[in-house]
Amino acid sequence: MPGQLVQKWRPSLALVLGGGLVGTLILSLIGLVVLRYLGPEIGFRNAATLLGTLILLATAFLGWLLVRLLLSPIRALNAYAAQIRNNPGQPIDPPYHSGTTELHEMARNVVNMADHLRNREMTIRSFTDHVSHEIKTPVSAIRAATELIEDGGALSPEDQKLLTQIDGAARQIEDQLTALREVARAREMTHQGSSSLSAVNTWLQAEFADLQLALSGGDLALPIGASGLRIILTHLLNNAREQGAQRAVIAAQLLSSGVELRITDDGKGISAGNAAQVFDPFFTTKRAKGGTGMGLTILRNMLSVHGGDISLQPSDSGACFVIGFAIPSLR
Repeated sequence: MPGQLVQKWRPSLALVLGGGLVGTLILSLIGLVVLRYLGPEIGFRNAATLLGTLILLATAFLGWLLVRLLLSPIRALNAYAAQIRNNPGQPIDPPYHSGTTELHEMARNVVNMADHLRNREMTIRSFTDHVSHEIKTPVSAIRAATELIEDGGALSPEDQKLLTQIDGAARQIEDQLTALREVARAREMTHQGSSSLSAVNTWLQAEFADLQLALSGGDLALPIGASGLRIILTHLLNNAREQGAQRAVIAAQLLSSGVELRITDDGKGISAGNAAQVFDPFFTTKRAKGGTGMGLTILRNMLSVHGGDISLQPSDSGACFVIGFAIPSLR
């Protein structure tokens, strides 16, 4: 059944390892007995052949037992964890074989943890949708009321200014609600596969023709699909545009800890006072221009799904964002 491990008797890891060692010792003793007592009776060559056959059969059985009780359950648990990571929010059948008692307990804890995380994500998403729906209704009523008042005419300049502010505030609330839904969705959004800067270079040059783009490490494989890479670059390069940047350098390199993607621009940059808050939800210096302050939060949530993170690094001019993808095989 989904979410439950099959209940049956399982040997302990100590029993499996101890049994293997005892079996090895018994085989050695049997070998001495066969050579000592059967050798003179059936000939030492025949005794050695018999002994070799017994050892081969016993070793094959022991190997099969270790594969079934240790290797297969570990592989099954690893595959289950990979499916959970690649398909967040979807129910995945737990591994059928869990081997020894200790591996069964570990598998059960992993399954329970996956269920807990899935339920938490669903709760966050449901709460976000509920709050958005409840707030959107009165906001729509406010905007409808402002339109009716405007259609009535005969408003003084002061009243018209106040009405414009009310309508602007309503639009800002709607933008914040949209950003909240995108934050929740970003934690479920996956961009499977891999991509590289070279794969999106044509799109980059067309989309950001007004920027001088310099790419390095273009052929290095990044552990995120091209659609996700485009979202990352779009957000960061649009920010660079808004800060007056004329040039941006996008560099990918392989490190001992994984893959690093560094985006540097020559814009106005981010002040020291704001640098510590740029990833905080709702923090923005562009509130008057309709900024929601959720862009980098959404980006960080999306990267976390793919085992990545983003940070702002000190820079002599402009802004420098560093994205790191941890690769398990390099840990």
